[in-house]
Amino acid sequence: MQLLDSSPVLDKTIDDSVFTTHESEVRSYCRNWPAVFTTAKDSYITDQNGREYLDFFAGAGSLNYGHNNEVLKKALIDYIASDGITHGLDMATVAKGNFIEKFTKHILAPRGLDYKIQFPGPTGTNAVESALKLARKVTGRESIISFTNAFHGMTLGSLSVTGNSMKRAGAGIPLVHATPMPFDNYFGGVMEDFAWFERVLDDSGSGLNRPAAVIVETVQGEGGVNVARAEWLRALSDLCERRDILLIVDDVQMGCGRTGEFFSFEEAGIKPDIVTLSKSISGYGLPFALTLFKPELDVWTPGEHNGTFRGNNPAFVTAAKAIETYWSDDTLSREIHAKGERINEVFTDLCNRYEGISTRGRGMVRGLAFEDHTAAGKVCAQAFGAGLLAETSGPSDEVVKLLPPLTISREDLDRGLSILSDAVKEVIG
Repeated sequence: MQLLDSSPVLDKTIDDSVFTTHESEVRSYCRNWPAVFTTAKDSYITDQNGREYLDFFAGAGSLNYGHNNEVLKKALIDYIASDGITHGLDMATVAKGNFIEKFTKHILAPRGLDYKIQFPGPTGTNAVESALKLARKVTGRESIISFTNAFHGMTLGSLSVTGNSMKRAGAGIPLVHATPMPFDNYFGGVMEDFAWFERVLDDSGSGLNRPAAVIVETVQGEGGVNVARAEWLRALSDLCERRDILLIVDDVQMGCGRTGEFFSFEEAGIKPDIVTLSKSISGYGLPFALTLFKPELDVWTPGEHNGTFRGNNPAFVTAAKAIETYWSDDTLSREIHAKGERINEVFTDLCNRYEGISTRGRGMVRGLAFEDHTAAGKVCAQAFGAGLLAETSGPSDEVVKLLPPLTISREDLDRGLSILSDAVKEVIG
């Protein structure tokens, strides 16, 4: 029996009017990258005219191991060809069990992390919603502390702890039971860390309800590649522990190796009470999310938080293979740090050559921030014209944010950085 047909799945070109005529105005990325894409491999994506683009966006961090990674693809094809279960709700399956074993062996145990694993649904916002619900259930409190310029998702609970005013306005209703606090360096070093937070916690007249939890990103990707210092994260963890407040780290975009280590909080040496993962946890771009929490917080009753697509077994297969292949030792981690330093070298050189730009980031998430807030979009547009996908971030889209695949070759990394450098020169040089 022939299982795979070698003929092309898509054998015609598509007029982009199909999208502009029929698809909702809510679409966004396609406006900045006006092409119809057909295939993708490793660090490249190809449009229907045969033009290749280097991908420094990587599915907003969902493709840390590149497009159609050969090792993961083989595991996926073999599983599908053997009639492996695709949709499993929360039933026990071999694919899920294998993932749990690999995740526990290669990720949790070596880091001394004793977490229960919840499969909350297919997306990052599902993981955040379950984390917020669990924190409130455990503590009996309603309020959640978030941070300025945070992004945690687009459903109502996640949106309530998100800072972006445009995204919040889309809710159409008041977003309550959440209070923002200043992220690290929000005041440019002129105010002592957590001075305001601790003051209102202690002041019975402050109007702040005692919070159930604090939710934080160690690096705010959508917020503009704002990096929290390790000492700031440790101080936050200590504050939460002293005040009996749960600490949630949202590692949806910055986890799975993006900052160098598997979890972005490892550098700070903290152990959050709850952790959310999604995006690259499947390894292949398949929908998959996890909520991890300390065993004593597992107070759910059966079915209290569920979802139809929380049992995406093909994603369990690729996730297990990605962990076994890339996280059984520290080889990839060392490569991420080296490639991240290479990006930093190029960005630092650009900052030295041109006025009005600065750089920040960790590992292989790096940002180039422009004082002229219109420049970042122009740089990304120029780069796209030269064959590179890169996106903007920050409250005014003033930052060029790079999220190249962690497995990108040094040659392709340098090629993309050269394209970006030329784009900066063209826009502000």
